[in-house]
Amino acid sequence: MSYRLITIRAALVGSTAITAAALGLAAPAAAQDGETETADQAGELPTIIVTANRREENLQDVPVSAAILNEQRVGALFSAGADNTVLAGAAPGLNVESSNGRVAPRFYIRGLGNTDFDLAASQPVSVIMDEVVLENVTLKSFPIFDIERVEVLRGPQGTLFGRNTPAGIVKIDTVKPSFETDVQASLSFASLDTVTFAGAVGGGIVEDTVAFRVATQFQRRGDWIDNGFTGEEDVLGGFSDFAIRGQLLITPDDRTRILGSVQFRDLDGSSTFFRANVLTAGSNELNANYDRDVVFYDAGGGNPAEYQQFGATLNFSHEFDAATLTSITNYSTSEGLSRGDIDGGFGAAFLPVSGPGFIPFPADTQDSIDLEQFTQETRLASNTDGPFSWQVGGFIFVSNFNVTTEGFTFPPVTTVNHKNVAWAAFGQGTYQLTDTLRLTAGLRYTDDEKDFVVIGGPGQAVSVQDDQLSWDISLFADVSDDTSVYARVANAFRGPTIQGRDVAFFAPPSVAQSETINSYEIGFKSELADRRVRLNGAVFYYTVDDPQFTAVGGGGNFVQLINANKGEAWGFELDSAFQITPDFLVTLGVAYNDTEIKDNTLAVGTCAQCTVTDPFNANGFALVDGNPFPNAPEWSGDFTARYGLPVGNSGEFFIFTDWVFLGETNFFLYESLEYNAGSRIEGGLRIGYSGGDGQWELAAFARNITDEDNILGGIDFNNNTAFVNEPRVIGVSFSVDY
Repeated sequence: MSYRLITIRAALVGSTAITAAALGLAAPAAAQDGETETADQAGELPTIIVTANRREENLQDVPVSAAILNEQRVGALFSAGADNTVLAGAAPGLNVESSNGRVAPRFYIRGLGNTDFDLAASQPVSVIMDEVVLENVTLKSFPIFDIERVEVLRGPQGTLFGRNTPAGIVKIDTVKPSFETDVQASLSFASLDTVTFAGAVGGGIVEDTVAFRVATQFQRRGDWIDNGFTGEEDVLGGFSDFAIRGQLLITPDDRTRILGSVQFRDLDGSSTFFRANVLTAGSNELNANYDRDVVFYDAGGGNPAEYQQFGATLNFSHEFDAATLTSITNYSTSEGLSRGDIDGGFGAAFLPVSGPGFIPFPADTQDSIDLEQFTQETRLASNTDGPFSWQVGGFIFVSNFNVTTEGFTFPPVTTVNHKNVAWAAFGQGTYQLTDTLRLTAGLRYTDDEKDFVVIGGPGQAVSVQDDQLSWDISLFADVSDDTSVYARVANAFRGPTIQGRDVAFFAPPSVAQSETINSYEIGFKSELADRRVRLNGAVFYYTVDDPQFTAVGGGGNFVQLINANKGEAWGFELDSAFQITPDFLVTLGVAYNDTEIKDNTLAVGTCAQCTVTDPFNANGFALVDGNPFPNAPEWSGDFTARYGLPVGNSGEFFIFTDWVFLGETNFFLYESLEYNAGSRIEGGLRIGYSGGDGQWELAAFARNITDEDNILGGIDFNNNTAFVNEPRVIGVSFSVDY
């Protein structure tokens, strides 16, 4: 069983959902065209622009529960070499985790996600970068840098963004070329030999006609983990992660815009470090076998993770008198491998010695992928004034990839091929019923087909297909100049999925049929006290028919897709920001998700060595009816505060802190005392000086400042194995922006 480790990347933690975009780490600067945030007067909270409806709109006018992270926030968090899992808790109701290292994050919104660690896994949360869906889990890990904004859209987004969005989407928009010369650079040095560089340069080539932008990011960490089995010090844990993006903008006339972009990533790093028997039977606390700086590996080949990714996009738009035509074409690839000492220790019960603790049998496996993805979207959207606005479009998706599983003692090398072809047609319209009330409705038809075959094997082949209508309808009402309310009902689905990893272990592939969500949401949006207080909130309830779950591990060491009869959840999100003074900003976000599996016959395999609290059926499987969804903490929240002290006419001393909280979390479908983690909290601090009206900054920073040891997940098939969060990292950074 490979739990192939690949850690994820990009850092966008901290700020509270809806108001994170309000947080800058340097002195406030005048808004520029195209910026995510603007403020009309000093001391007011900035206006937050989102594109949840494929148009630029004020967040306060959109009937969606959304959280925003801006470029400054993301850049600050990258300074410590963080990966995408730090998104967990960045927006209330959002969780992100991985047992696959820096390449293959798993996203959860409102408790709905997928624990499948396979490289062919599907997820109910889509990641969209510059209007392109990053469908495969390895593509979802592409570094996030030089961004304009990141939008976390909670709830079904099936009408405009397609299948596999029943939980929501994480939408990333990078900074686009401008005709104004722009140079940015930041460099940080931190503990654990951590170095991060990010830079961008852009400007006009031909006045008002051709512009370019090149942006890059490099993250490096030295080896810092000892191998207690071999006695070697500082031999594991390092990585080097390089990414670059180039964009060329051509505007031959006032109505035509052509944007071409290419991006590339090269990762040479370490996969996740599993730690054998760091949980004692009957407890979810780390025991004496745990030492953050030490593992005991006799296999894994050094736990390497090596990946290269490439993407090329052509975005063309032309404005006619009544509508704008947009075409987005993308080709992406991902190729790489990851290997790990999965049992987390050395030896085995049948060998002369093993440890730490009891290890029934060794596990050393490697997974690799070779993927190509092509997408084409064409849409036509109205651009005239009037009470009615609309957009219609079509979408084509083609994916073809091989996944190879190799055990260095067992199992034998096995390669499987996955093909996915999907197409869709969609439309959405908004009508202003009165001066204070508007109606939005959308519809999307999707046809989704997947084919699976074993390469050079016994000829096992599986095909699945489904076609469905997704829809949504919402009412948005302005109660006053400062407050609005909305109601939204939405339907979306995740297409059928094939899981073939068990073929390597001489078991047939498993299939899960489509899951369909019906979501009901009411919310409010308000800006009070002369726009110095922002309070946004939503209450939701949803049901999922045939939810797709993954029975991972257990004593039988299986990874099998299953459909439960039904899933049900309800909860709320509250996002707030307080501009206490022009120089003091506080944000607070909180979410509650109550999820429940509804299937009185669904039973799954369990660990052999832990304490299961569920009842068992006659076959010895745990009955999971009534359990929460995996990796779905009921409570999550975040807090940020920034205080600036002006110095002269152009300088500022500042202090910024951010904290995230995730409540008790059950890792698997069944419940046990060991794999139900307690709540966790992590914080960061940044202190520095900004000069030249924000043109340069020198700062000291710390991530996980209290050096918390938080359990993020486990492996249950072999021993009480777990993996943990990143250690405290302390450093300094310098940045310029001209």
